[in-house]
Amino acid sequence: MHQLLKTAAVLGAALVFSFNAIAQTAPSPEALKDLVLKDLAPTGKLRAAINYGNNVLAQKGPNGEPRGISVDLAAALGKRLGVPVDYVQFEAAGKAFDALAEGSVDVGYIAIDPVRAAKADFTAPYAIIEGTYMVMKDSPLHDVGDVDKPGIRIGIGLASVYDLYLTRELKHAKLERAKVGGASAGIPVFREQKLDAAAGVRQALDAYAKDHPEVRVMPGAFQQIRQAMTTPKGRPAGLAYLKVFVEEMKASGFVAASLRNSGMGEVTVAPAEK
Repeated sequence: MHQLLKTAAVLGAALVFSFNAIAQTAPSPEALKDLVLKDLAPTGKLRAAINYGNNVLAQKGPNGEPRGISVDLAAALGKRLGVPVDYVQFEAAGKAFDALAEGSVDVGYIAIDPVRAAKADFTAPYAIIEGTYMVMKDSPLHDVGDVDKPGIRIGIGLASVYDLYLTRELKHAKLERAKVGGASAGIPVFREQKLDAAAGVRQALDAYAKDHPEVRVMPGAFQQIRQAMTTPKGRPAGLAYLKVFVEEMKASGFVAASLRNSGMGEVTVAPAEK
């Protein structure tokens, strides 16, 4: 714990300035520990947002218990901090992010996006997944570059990171949003409204296509989705600690092992932050 806190102090100059009364003095390990706990466990628990909307990050076990990389990271973090973990469960990233932004949870596992960065702080990514399209098997669209054309309509999950991204990037195609978010939330609206494509996370689209031979998933990606740990704004000690924690979890092989054990297919571990 103390070693991580010392490293966090080096990474986050903001920690020093959190001590208004001793602004000219480097904080002691004990004082840093108190600051980190105040930021990451202000209620005495680590309240971790678990987003089931992205099945790469979280899944429900046989008895409905939360599983996956998000849960594993939260458990490891709680153990480091010496506090119990409260797994606060959500069905979509947008809902999980709203809880983070308002401070009703302490950490989340959300994709990095500039819109979200205005309301919450992010670590470097710990995993990278692809955003891509699914189309009907006989569709004339074959590459992600074919999709952004006049008259093309795309089903997409509400307030997902790919919704935020494509809203900025698409010039011609139109997004048709589902009423909910999620990695595969665009599929029902794609099928029901007979749209041209569905946008989502590759693993979720692949899982659907495996059981529906009438559709296919494009080989390319329109977005590299950078999954990171997140905490509400105004928690500099907690953020600095999380940055160190994420780098250590990547370097130790913890992230790779957790992703492999989740059974969600091949997922890229993000490189070390330079």
